[in-house]
Amino acid sequence: MIEQTKVADLTVDQLKVIIHDAVIQTLAEILHDPDEGLSLREDVLLQLESSLMESADRLIPAQELAAKLGLEW
Repeated sequence: MIEQTKVADLTVDQLKVIIHDAVIQTLAEILHDPDEGLSLREDVLLQLESSLMESADRLIPAQELAAKLGLEW
């Protein structure tokens, strides 16, 4: 049988480790990318590249935008 420890029996450092591990595990689960390592089809990749190139033509530097809006950058 597995011995269970009560929170009241833990040291502060032991409790911190447990909380730290729980937070890291939860963040890993939330931020995990299920598509990591997969490849895009060639037609999707070409469409994405084309879209990014079109968007790049409309980009302006932040300083220029700030000046147009009368903001200090």
